[in-house]
Amino acid sequence: MDKFVQRAAPPTRAQQDIPCSRAPDPGSRHEPPAKRVKREIADSDGDSDGDLSDTHSLGPSRAPLLREDTAASAYDDVQSDPESQIGRPTAIESSLPEVKSDKEAIEEYETFRASQGDSKNDTASRFVKREWVKGKSSLYVDAFNLALSTVLDDESHLFDDKERKLFDYWDNLSYEAQYLYVRLFLRKSATWHRIAKLGYYDDISSTEDAVKELQTCRALPAASESQAESPDPDAAFAQEEHSLEDSFSFADDSNDCINTVEESITLLNLEELKMLGKDARVQGKNKADLVKSICKMSNRQAGLLSLGLRRSDTQDSAASSENRTPEVESPGPQTSDDSNRNKHFLDKIMAITGPCIRLSLPVFKLFERVHLVFYRSTEWTEKSLTAIILAKISRRNFPEYIVSRSTNIFTSRNHLLEFETATRTEFSVDNILEFNGPVGEDGFRKVLDIFDSIYGRWRKLLQEEQVKEDRVYETGEGTYLRRFSPVHPYTRIIHKAAFVFGRLKEHRREHALMVELLEQRLFHHARRGAWYQRKALLEEHYMFALEPDSAYKDPEMQKKHWKRIAATTCETALEDPDCHIKYHYDLQKRLLKLEKQMKVPYRLQHDFGHVKLQKPEEHYIEGIQIKKDDIVGKKGRGPSTKTIWVDEAEGGGECSVESMCLSSYRSQGWKGYHAEGGIIRTLFAYLFYDILFLYIPNVFQTAYQTCPLDLHTDSFYPTRASEINHRLVEIANGEAPRLVEEVDKRERERRTCVVGLNWDYELPDLIELVSCFDGAALATVCKVMAQEYGQRGGGLPDLILWRVEPNKEVMFAEVKSANDRLSDTQRLWIHVLTGAGVRVALCNAVANEVREV
Repeated sequence: MDKFVQRAAPPTRAQQDIPCSRAPDPGSRHEPPAKRVKREIADSDGDSDGDLSDTHSLGPSRAPLLREDTAASAYDDVQSDPESQIGRPTAIESSLPEVKSDKEAIEEYETFRASQGDSKNDTASRFVKREWVKGKSSLYVDAFNLALSTVLDDESHLFDDKERKLFDYWDNLSYEAQYLYVRLFLRKSATWHRIAKLGYYDDISSTEDAVKELQTCRALPAASESQAESPDPDAAFAQEEHSLEDSFSFADDSNDCINTVEESITLLNLEELKMLGKDARVQGKNKADLVKSICKMSNRQAGLLSLGLRRSDTQDSAASSENRTPEVESPGPQTSDDSNRNKHFLDKIMAITGPCIRLSLPVFKLFERVHLVFYRSTEWTEKSLTAIILAKISRRNFPEYIVSRSTNIFTSRNHLLEFETATRTEFSVDNILEFNGPVGEDGFRKVLDIFDSIYGRWRKLLQEEQVKEDRVYETGEGTYLRRFSPVHPYTRIIHKAAFVFGRLKEHRREHALMVELLEQRLFHHARRGAWYQRKALLEEHYMFALEPDSAYKDPEMQKKHWKRIAATTCETALEDPDCHIKYHYDLQKRLLKLEKQMKVPYRLQHDFGHVKLQKPEEHYIEGIQIKKDDIVGKKGRGPSTKTIWVDEAEGGGECSVESMCLSSYRSQGWKGYHAEGGIIRTLFAYLFYDILFLYIPNVFQTAYQTCPLDLHTDSFYPTRASEINHRLVEIANGEAPRLVEEVDKRERERRTCVVGLNWDYELPDLIELVSCFDGAALATVCKVMAQEYGQRGGGLPDLILWRVEPNKEVMFAEVKSANDRLSDTQRLWIHVLTGAGVRVALCNAVANEVREV
């Protein structure tokens, strides 16, 4: 149910990026902060004849993270695996303020919980105000149960009778059993763990009792007839990876499930393998050799499990008919002696490891589905699980907005299952094309097989989504809801398939897909520019030979015919409001080239002089560089590539190259910051504050967000296109100072947590900066940010400078030292800024003296 949320907590300084500002005057309270690390985003849009550049990085693999058994504490378990800290942030994470997620945060939560006074036992009330008692509750269990109870309160229709009964069993588990399950669940893979090495002694009084409770077999009700026979003819696409049977346990017992040397031997570390190999009189240079030799000695063919693959490592595991124990390669007939030898080694291995526990895979996958529903994301981490609770206790002020957790994200159980299946299929494609090195023809053919299997379904669902857009959705909610339609991952698979067709030189099918992708306007707006570029390229170079027009007999006339079509494609792209500005330069260049090739009269050719890109100015600033020969990088890495300079204008202290150049510009009358985009994000938050927190259904799922959940997606702009375009007109007309001042007057005292907004920038500086900006140029910058906030937040030049004398003027400067290079995102921003008429300088730092230290 929608509710209006207001905040009244005392203001607390937000933990946001600190800008590198002007040199402080005597008595100033500003300290020069450290330089922020640049966020590089691969964004290549090359004009290649045989290649389709993917303008959006796929990000890291979503494969389950594997962990070795550890005897660490509960806190160490979170920190021990560096992979657990890797990955794209979820929508929930991106919308929350920076919060501590370390041991101190856990202790702060315990203190917070101890101060609460209500002993009511339901999860929601416990989260808000239950008395915290050591050994009876924890940050992890509370976060896990908050997600579960929220989903069951609002969207229990997405789960069947068996699953709801399982959730009842979960509620009746003891705290210690729940705690153990959640900690193992956070390891993100259902692998075997030695019970003796589960080091949760401070939170679990008896690990054995907790394990026994999780491994207890429990009965489930039989499936109802309505569930057994789905009326949906397309239910085949809604595949449940692991279904529940008539009974289950939360965890598997190694005594019941491990029956082969191949599976058990993966539990041993290298030292234990050496001891076992010595007993078996076999040798090996490494762990893999020892495993192979011992398996051979036991007369068992080394299967996949002996090579380190576990059941959640591969898509093939989803097809296994046995949910509790993965199948291994058939060993063939065994003699009595072979069987005895196998049992001998199995007993020795299990004697070394002791009893082991593994989370039951059907239950594990079910709870993953719960988190998918709760976080509205297929990617979540430990931080996701605890972020909302940590945001609550951070005692910060959040904007006022309407919280709307709608129940129509997933309309049915089949919808949820198909979305889950589609995202797994999308990952399979990404895994082939992105994560396993160079792709051969076999890999490309696998992608096309996947394409063939979903192409018809994609077209049908696309028609259904268009009907919903025309007749059902209101107030722009469809743009966000469509992200949870199976068509969203399917469309991305189609996009990838087009890339594969291009690599295999099947340009006719590639062109046909580009036409289909551009005909739909519901999914992946941010890619439309790349699709137009590729379509025009194919029409210019290939289509005259693949689809000749019967009206033209002369081959040269065929080429000219298709070049006219390519020119029309470029014109259409430039007129398309959903074609991103960053693609305009290449499209304009291609259009002008085509018109010259077709010998279009000069008076009829397009003229883009008014948006012609200026070359960045070249500035050279001399200074004194310091070289330290004994510098060693962190954690044994090589020395940092950052150069050290002397800030002669500020007393001769050591500084970064950016600070040295900023001091030089100050001496020329400029004011400025070393912000690397921080001040642009701050201005965007000021200028679009009310639009950021405009009521849009579903995008504010919690009361602790700093931005809507769709800000970092391609649905933010089209959902609010009318409001954003109206605001851009205001900014172009010179209203930016007024907008900034109104928001600052209302929110600065509370230091409200808003994405990108850094309250350490002083209001007079911000007002002066936007006054110096040309209104149309500032509107162009803001439009780019609105269209692709997630991808365009990085890559802005290092320095932003302005001055009021002799004329009001703004200039960006990208600082380059001898070992520095422009990234693709920096080049794109330079194109956008110069195209908008803003001065951009490439500032080359030159060492006129080098001091050895």
